[in-house]
Amino acid sequence: MLDSDVAVLDDPVGESLRGRHGHLARRLGRAAGYLPQVATFSAVSADPDPAEWADLARLLGRGEPADLFSHPATPPADWKPVFSLDGFQMIAPAGGLPGRPEAGPDAEVVELGAGDVPEMLDLAARTRPGPFWPRTRELGTYLGIRENGVLVAMAGERLRPPGWTEISAVCTAPEARGRGHAGRLVRALAARITARSERPFLHVAAANTGALALYERLGFVIRKPVTFRGFRTP
Repeated sequence: MLDSDVAVLDDPVGESLRGRHGHLARRLGRAAGYLPQVATFSAVSADPDPAEWADLARLLGRGEPADLFSHPATPPADWKPVFSLDGFQMIAPAGGLPGRPEAGPDAEVVELGAGDVPEMLDLAARTRPGPFWPRTRELGTYLGIRENGVLVAMAGERLRPPGWTEISAVCTAPEARGRGHAGRLVRALAARITARSERPFLHVAAANTGALALYERLGFVIRKPVTFRGFRTP
């Protein structure tokens, strides 16, 4: 298992856009963001000046969403606040999640592809696990579970700072909850991430106590509290 620099998790969006998600990035000056329909996350430097905020506004366009994720910098006064959500950043142990799957690879866990996007969008719309767009699946591998041919649960890889991969979009349809699908998917993803000598991490809303308890049972530990913030450009 390779050693992972935990400090890169302080700016997971910027680190991802500068590295493994460079092919999904758009840039202007020091400002950066994901391509439309991939993600609304934006990145600026640690202490952005007015010119950098202006570059980000031009990059995104007028009246467009600017999701600063957990970046602490405050935009100029003419940027409209849209949301602020307290949460936690959690990391897996360096050696991977404790325990082992009961019987090796889970046969019911399938990899989702481009043809599954309509169902993935529908499931995300019903369960609201966080931002999910038509091209979000291009960020990494997404896994799902079907019941009677219908996609009822999914989870996938999102931000990818050096040495780490974020597990995100963990969701289960209301009619399929209580069957352990979320845990199975997170474990399957974590195993894949660990196998390529990276460490899994994730983010969870502080108010989502059920998800927080699940991740702690799986072996994730809280690294730090974070505040997710979104704005709209002038």
